[in-house]
Amino acid sequence: MSDGTPARRRDAARSREQLLRAASELFAERGFDRTTTRDIGERAGVDPALIARYFGNKTQLYVATLQNATGDAVPADLLDPDRLLELLERVDLRGPGPITQVAVQPHSAPAAQDAARAALRTRLVEPLLDRFTREGLDRPRLRAEIVVAALIGVLLGRRSGAFDELGQAEPDDLVTLLRDTLSGGS
Repeated sequence: MSDGTPARRRDAARSREQLLRAASELFAERGFDRTTTRDIGERAGVDPALIARYFGNKTQLYVATLQNATGDAVPADLLDPDRLLELLERVDLRGPGPITQVAVQPHSAPAAQDAARAALRTRLVEPLLDRFTREGLDRPRLRAEIVVAALIGVLLGRRSGAFDELGQAEPDDLVTLLRDTLSGGS
């Protein structure tokens, strides 16, 4: 019962990648709770039912986006100027991502919350913890968490419109000021 048009071959890898990309964008823009599977499917240009096929459900897709974004490489700590600049520029360009968002608002799904918290620790806290431990500072974990929380506050404050000079500052200019401020004890 063909109408003469060739059947479109499904490309599972491409569909999966499109879903990951669309989900990453939407989770960054709207957060986990305000992103629907329908929105993800529409943005990806595929049937949202494919989320169940490739990922299981929205929460597992969210976890996959975090794993895809973080990869296996251990990142430099936030006091590294290149890492700090990259983070500032990324948040300026795309807004705060899921790892940043979990620091200020919990997710409704426990698995999504746990995955985002784990990524926050792995990507942001632990590299600083390693630095502060090597430097012999007291209470290195608390120091690392304070630096991460302060930086997230700066990232969010920059976008909020509440701080005129902070919002207008160039990322390059902020790197030195942030490093000096955040590493004051090290």
